[in-house]
Amino acid sequence: MQIFINKLSLAEQVAGNIREQIALGRYKVEDKLPIEPELMKMFGVGRSTIREAIKLLTNSGLLRVQQGAGTFVASITNTTEPFDQRLKRAKNTDLNEVRELIEMKIAEKAALNRTNKDIAEMEKHLSDRRMAATKGLMKECIDADIAFHTSIAQASKNEILADLYRSVAAHLKNWFLDFYEDTTAFERTYMLHEDLLNAIIAGDAKAAWNRAAKIVEPKNY
Repeated sequence: MQIFINKLSLAEQVAGNIREQIALGRYKVEDKLPIEPELMKMFGVGRSTIREAIKLLTNSGLLRVQQGAGTFVASITNTTEPFDQRLKRAKNTDLNEVRELIEMKIAEKAALNRTNKDIAEMEKHLSDRRMAATKGLMKECIDADIAFHTSIAQASKNEILADLYRSVAAHLKNWFLDFYEDTTAFERTYMLHEDLLNAIIAGDAKAAWNRAAKIVEPKNY
């Protein structure tokens, strides 16, 4: 069925109609919108109007255009692009640089604020990391590595830092699986991680910062 609209500001009115359909649940996050010819028929407008409407909604963070794949719903609210969505399209190298910066700060704060429960959690994940690395279990090793550093972020007692670290690390997981051929690097850097944990346990913030900085050096990847 064709949808007729006022001929004034066609692109804005088409955008408004699509926005309303998303709000009403016709299209959900990650749903793909109909192709251009279908949208043109649906709204009774030309290709340029559809493209301008899509551009308006993309700029507002509501839609995401993926070259060669189509246009997808990125958010159900008309706001700027959600942070988690932004992380999904970030370069892996950019994500890793953000993670590297956070590593030092959460280590420093964890040394000052960790509890006995936090220490037990970190020790468990580091032990799991070592065991998985020794057995050559790549996925399990990466999971344990992320869990170890996430537990440090949690021990920092800075909820924003912890949430930020979790968000970034979650998007890096697949990259790690592609980047590392085997668990050799994880075995090689075990002692660095143990030194980091010991600095945190000792409450030595400076040493914890320095150990974390050592771990994120490119040569230790």
